[in-house]
Amino acid sequence: MAAERTQDRDRERERERTLPRIRLDLPRERRARLLPEYDPEAFGRMSERIARFLGTGRFLVWMTLTIIVWVAWNIFAPGPLKFDEYPFIFLTLALSLQASYAAPLILLAQNRQDDRDRVNLEQDRKQNERSIADTEYLTREIAALRMGLGEVATRDWIRSELQDLIKELEEHRDLFPSGDTRGSDVPDR
Repeated sequence: MAAERTQDRDRERERERTLPRIRLDLPRERRARLLPEYDPEAFGRMSERIARFLGTGRFLVWMTLTIIVWVAWNIFAPGPLKFDEYPFIFLTLALSLQASYAAPLILLAQNRQDDRDRVNLEQDRKQNERSIADTEYLTREIAALRMGLGEVATRDWIRSELQDLIKELEEHRDLFPSGDTRGSDVPDR
């Protein structure tokens, strides 16, 4: 039993020596792939440029001119120079091919635009939340200042208090006219 454990440990150590140690702090080595690699961002930018061009008046004018020239050439050119006779099968094939590539490219461009719009919407939402929080904070601060100002003596309040004191002093003087009582305050007691 002990001999079997020792043999198992020896086999495990031997296996650890033969297998390369996988390190987590190093990037993995690239594996060979059957399909060619491409940069999705570059492909997306290219598809957006194509989709933008397909949506312009310039593209429609060029496409219309090309079809008119194609049809006119194949109708009015001498027999051996015609490359696409009346049902214009080759023209139909070319237009179908163009449409079959244009539709996915336009969809890809729309998906990328949706992703950008989603990111912008999220940033706008976060900015709005920050603005609302700032507004609420400023509202609380203004309310606190107003409450604090309610307890502060204003110039008008001090003026009215001084006028009230002056009136009281004048009334007091009228009730107690000043006599010649210099030097002693004994009679007042």
